[in-house]
Parts: sequence; structure tokens; C-alpha cells
Amino acid sequence: MAAVIHPSAIVDAGAQIGEGTRIWHWVHVCAGARIGSNCSLGQNVYVGNQVAIGNNVKIQNNVSVYDAVTLEDDVFCGPSMVFTNVYNPRSAVSRKDEYRPTIVRRGATLGANCTIVCGATIGEYAFVGAGAVVNRDVPPHALVIGVPARVAGWMSRAGERLALPATGSGEARCPRTGEFYVLRDSVCALRPAT
Repeated sequence: MAAVIHPSAIVDAGAQIGEGTRIWHWVHVCAGARIGSNCSLGQNVYVGNQVAIGNNVKIQNNVSVYDAVTLEDDVFCGPSMVFTNVYNPRSAVSRKDEYRPTIVRRGATLGANCTIVCGATIGEYAFVGAGAVVNRDVPPHALVIGVPARVAGWMSRAGERLALPATGSGEARCPRTGEFYVLRDSVCALRPAT
């Protein structure tokens, strides 16, 4: 199935758009962008030239994905969340050669109105709460909230909060899937099948 692009959207020549991707009202996708299959770009989304977006990524309304941002497969970007690409911007000082890469790993969720300060890596299946400000790396499966964002718990691949302490060690099952997770020395991971 070909990509579906609303007539009000601007997709510059050269942009790569995967099959089944839907691009809605007033979106602008720059020429160098690479967008995978089965993605959804909501109203008023901007995608820069040096952006890579994986498959099955959902970007809600009013999100700008600036140069040097990578979104792996199955990432969710909530409404009006914010990416940056320059750490210390000034209008009168050009810093395009100082972009800091931001990587959002597979399955991560970025809640509405959160801010991701450039240079951070968001781990696989992490969950950034609405309104949080992330200014450092987020571990896989971590639930982070607040300003600045701090680990408040752990999330399963299905997006369910796990009954684990914020730090230390423990074990828990996902209430939705029954998958078993292990927390060791504040690192959470799915227990391998035996």
C-alpha cells in the first residue's frame, strides 16, 4: 500500500517515505528525511533533513523532529512533545555544526509536552511521562517523570507499569502479557526464555 499524503502536506523531493505511512494536514517533510513503513505523522508535524524514522512510528500533532534525531521502530511521540538539537542556542551564533544526536530506541514512548534535550538516548521501551524534561540518557524500560526527569519505576514492552522498585533489584510479571522482568542493580530487562 502506497503512502497516503494529505494535499496540504509538503513533502520535499528526495524524502524517503515507506509504504503505508500516513502524512496528515500541514506536515512538512524535508528532502533528506527517511521515514519507514506504516508510520503516522499527525497534523502540523515537521521532519528535518537529517532525520531517520523507523517503521510503525506514531508522531502526534504539533511535533518537530529536528536534524540529528533518530526514532527507531515502534516509537510513540505524544502531542506537542519537543526535541532540540543544539544545547546552547543563540540567534546571533550559528551552531549547525554542533548538533547533538538524539536517539529514541525501539518501542519507547514520549509523553505529551515532554522535552528531550539533545544528546540523550532514550532506551528501548522506556516511557517518558507527560511534561517531563529529559536532560540525560534514559535506561531501557524506565519510567521517567518530572523536571528534570528521574526514574520513578519500570515499564513492560506492552506499556504496563511493573511492580518493581525504582532502584535496586526485583522481579515482576507484566500484568497484560505475563512476560517476566528482572531488575538487577537498577537495570531492568525481560528475562530470557528458558
